[in-house]
Amino acid sequence: MMKLLCSLFSGLLFGLGLIVSGMSNTAKVLGFLDLAGAWDPSLALVMGGAIIVAMPAFWLARRRQRAILGDAMQLPTNRKLDRRLVLGSLAFGLGWGIAGFCPGPALVSLLAWQTKAWIFATAMLAGMALFAWLERRRAMDKQSSATS
Repeated sequence: MMKLLCSLFSGLLFGLGLIVSGMSNTAKVLGFLDLAGAWDPSLALVMGGAIIVAMPAFWLARRRQRAILGDAMQLPTNRKLDRRLVLGSLAFGLGWGIAGFCPGPALVSLLAWQTKAWIFATAMLAGMALFAWLERRRAMDKQSSATS
């Protein structure tokens, strides 16, 4: 029950932070991404603040075996820049630049019944399903070539 309450509180706090910071306002996000036009640098402060808060938390997390609520600590270990990471980053950036949404703010905006958010979330889920299907095929191809 404690994990559920902590998850709920964390999600609500994160969503509130997205609303207060303007990250769920697509016009503000697109203004931040428009470097050649009427650039709005205010979200750079939001991102910088998030990095400052996250750095000590990640530093502490790397030194722990278990999370505060008892689960095993799961931090990324891969430090390689590969084709999949670059292509995934490009896809994320293109989607963010076209729609003005990334996943967190899109989910917050779903609750405001923004049509654009529903379209984005549907496309995001379709992309996730396509990725899962391609990964299964890739694993099956790899397995069949190993047994051949």
